[in-house]
Amino acid sequence: MSAETIRVSEIFGPTIQGEGALIGLPTVFVRTGGCDYRCSWCDSLHAVDSAFRDQWIPMSTEAIWLEVKKLSGDKPMTVSLSGGNPAIQPLGPLIELGHSQGYRFALETQGSVARDWFRDLDMLVLSPKPPSSGMSTDWEQVDNCLRLAAGGPEIALKIVVFDDADYVFAQQAGQRYPYAPLFLQPGNHTPPPPDDDDTRVDIDGVMERMHWLVDKVTADRWFSVRVLPQLHVLLWGNKRGV
Repeated sequence: MSAETIRVSEIFGPTIQGEGALIGLPTVFVRTGGCDYRCSWCDSLHAVDSAFRDQWIPMSTEAIWLEVKKLSGDKPMTVSLSGGNPAIQPLGPLIELGHSQGYRFALETQGSVARDWFRDLDMLVLSPKPPSSGMSTDWEQVDNCLRLAAGGPEIALKIVVFDDADYVFAQQAGQRYPYAPLFLQPGNHTPPPPDDDDTRVDIDGVMERMHWLVDKVTADRWFSVRVLPQLHVLLWGNKRGV
C-alpha cells in the first residue's frame, strides 16, 4: 500500500449518484480536495479553492477505507471518487483495497490529468469543460486518459451545457469519441458559495435550460446522446452531503 496521504474534503453517503451514467445508483462519495481547474460555475468550490485547504483532511488509504466501510455498513457498493479533480490524488491503493472487499469504484474528472490506475476503475467519467467554464480543454490529454484506461473500466462522457457554444462543444466531443456514451446536463447557474450550501437554486431557470437542451437535441436528430438533469439539485438544491 502507498504511504502517501490523500487530501479529503468530505466523505458522505450512502446517497444516490445525482448525474451522468450512474444516476440514481446508491453510492458513497469520497470527495478529494484540490483541483487544477477553476471553472466559472463550479458547484464544489469548497473542494477546489485553496482558500479552504485548511478544511481538507490529509488521510491515509486505510483511514478513508474505514470511513467508507462504516458508512456502507460494511456492505459492498459503489464508491464515487470526486473533487475537485480526484485524478491529482494517489487513489490507486484505495481502489485496490476496496476491490479486494467487493466494492466498485467510479471516478469523474475533466481529463486534464491521466493516471495509470484509471485502468483499475469500474467506471471512468470524463467531463471536459465547455467554453462557459472559462477553461480550455487539452484533447490530447483526454486521449491519454482514455489510453491509460483502455481494457479496464466502462467509459462515459459527461458535458455540462449552458449555451449554444457549450452545445457545439458537446457535439464536437461526441464526434471525437463516437464509441463513448455521452451524457448532457443543463448547468446550475446558481451554484453555492463555498461557505454556504443553503443558497437557493433557480430550479425554474435550470428546467428552462433542460427544456431548451431537449429541444436542441431532438431538432438536430442527435439520437445517440442522453440528456439528464442533476437529480441531486432537483431533490436537495445546493445542500452538501447528499
